[in-house]
Amino acid sequence: MAKSVGITVHEFALGMGPRLLSFRRGETVYALRLVPIGGFVQMEGEDEESSSPGAFGKKKVWQRILVVTAGAAVNVLLGFFLLFGLSAGSGSLSSTTVAQFADGASSSAVLQAGDRITRINGVKTRIGNDLIFELVRDSDGLVDMEVVREGERMELAVPFRTEDAGNGHMVISLDFRVYAVEKTPVNILKYSVYWTMGTVRQVWSSLIDLIRGRYGLNELSGPVGVATVIGEAVGQARSDGMRPLLTLVAFITINIGIFNLLPLPALDGGRLVFLLIEAVRRRPVPAKYEAYVHAAGLLALFALMIAVTVSDVIRLI
Repeated sequence: MAKSVGITVHEFALGMGPRLLSFRRGETVYALRLVPIGGFVQMEGEDEESSSPGAFGKKKVWQRILVVTAGAAVNVLLGFFLLFGLSAGSGSLSSTTVAQFADGASSSAVLQAGDRITRINGVKTRIGNDLIFELVRDSDGLVDMEVVREGERMELAVPFRTEDAGNGHMVISLDFRVYAVEKTPVNILKYSVYWTMGTVRQVWSSLIDLIRGRYGLNELSGPVGVATVIGEAVGQARSDGMRPLLTLVAFITINIGIFNLLPLPALDGGRLVFLLIEAVRRRPVPAKYEAYVHAAGLLALFALMIAVTVSDVIRLI
């Protein structure tokens, strides 16, 4: 995107730290770096004043907005393609229509087979993954549901048994199954879009739950925790196939894209805020003040990463 609007790109790198491999094509060095987390695009005039016509700051506001949001957009798009592949390769696609209940199911006192669940606690549900996530988030075991029963829309309070998840939280015991959806090209595409949208919503909902205090800092994972979970998924892939691992990778890449657009200093979302201010004021915020804000944000981000990494290591021990 930077190149398409005429910005000079000095380096495109996968990973961080020292270079392992690199080659130059035109003005740009393409590099593979030692530490396999993240990556970056180094642009002329991105973090300092530059008089070059190819400098980031010399481009129109809408062009810079496109550049700043492109990385996050590609993260989400990559997640979509992974989920599309998983949907196409799965044995079935889940609906939100109740098919049958487990023996002794408490929800059967209110729900009926054939009910199509359209909302849980006010949140729209389109596929089985939406049902599971919203039920996991419920804490008291009495779930507000909107269902369509024989063409009639109904509001229900559905009771579920709860059990200890082992981390201090009580979670619902899911006691019903849903019907599968016919696998057609159109249904696979729709399911993949809904799955991607649901994952984006999961990221936002989890962040809001963290801010509200539902989850503590000790439940937030950084690189060490993520690497541990990926290692577990790789081990599981040896016996259960690649689906759990690819689902996790899709979740992580969408997570990174959404997190990077948060309006926080040092993230692309923070840069986007300054660009939107410039678009409204019709003049940029002085570069030195923006640099101060991003530097402070970067220090805060490093402090958070250190705290989370220490928590991850303690959990491992």
